[in-house]
Amino acid sequence: MGKHLPLKITFLDGHSMLVSSLCDAEKALAGEWRSKEADVYKNAERLIAAAKEGVCKPEVAFDAFKKAARQQRLLHPTKRSSALRMLDNLAAPLFKQDLP
Repeated sequence: MGKHLPLKITFLDGHSMLVSSLCDAEKALAGEWRSKEADVYKNAERLIAAAKEGVCKPEVAFDAFKKAARQQRLLHPTKRSSALRMLDNLAAPLFKQDLP
């Protein structure tokens, strides 16, 4: 599994894949997108290549990929798991501040 939380992408041809690493994102860019000429797609492609060369932070490249997939309506919305909901509920009192 990759470093990032997995994203479910469904391409125009109906195929889907989970993307959780830059290698996965690079493979996903080869799939059928709405527009490979769109600036957001080209930016993701450029940043992923730069991250693989070590001149861009992987998180920045992955976020650019996620943005491209969202804008081209390929990204499935994700629900928080029950474990994350429980953790959020446990941590909420730690971040609650008493206001005057």
